[in-house]
Amino acid sequence: MESASELEAIGAVFDHTAVAAPRIRDLLPIYRDLLGGTYLGGGDNTRSGYRTLQLEYPGGNKVELMEPLAGSTFFDSFFELTRGRGGVHHLNFHVPDIDAAVAALRARGYRLHGLNLGDPRWREVFLHPKEAHGVLIQLAQRGYPHPDPAPSLEDLLAGHGRRGNGVPSP
Repeated sequence: MESASELEAIGAVFDHTAVAAPRIRDLLPIYRDLLGGTYLGGGDNTRSGYRTLQLEYPGGNKVELMEPLAGSTFFDSFFELTRGRGGVHHLNFHVPDIDAAVAALRARGYRLHGLNLGDPRWREVFLHPKEAHGVLIQLAQRGYPHPDPAPSLEDLLAGHGRRGNGVPSP
């Protein structure tokens, strides 16, 4: 019998794959309409400059769709690497204790990126793509759930989702 991986030993569970493009609206015909994803919710990260929404599939698998907010440079280097098309941006794993996950990664000598422990609802760290053959891996500890109900897809795309900036998606 194989032993548990290091991250399994601290409770890491795969949650979603994130796909980024200049426009979420260009991703919906594939990930929602063709593949049958059901909208779960989303919102804006105005501090970093992007909008997200998640779709769920039978069996509980999820895909997160991402786009830059107007004027944001958040995805500039990513879009440069993908010749402006976008693509898979990161893989997300949830952990019950982000501090233990960070300690386990550091003990193995992995280069970490974007450590963010300031938001009690979402604490995260990334394993740098140079450490993971070009793939950005996010480890996140979820805190208490968001108190507001998920916005409708129409409200989200109109810029009126959680932390919405009021600017519609292109």
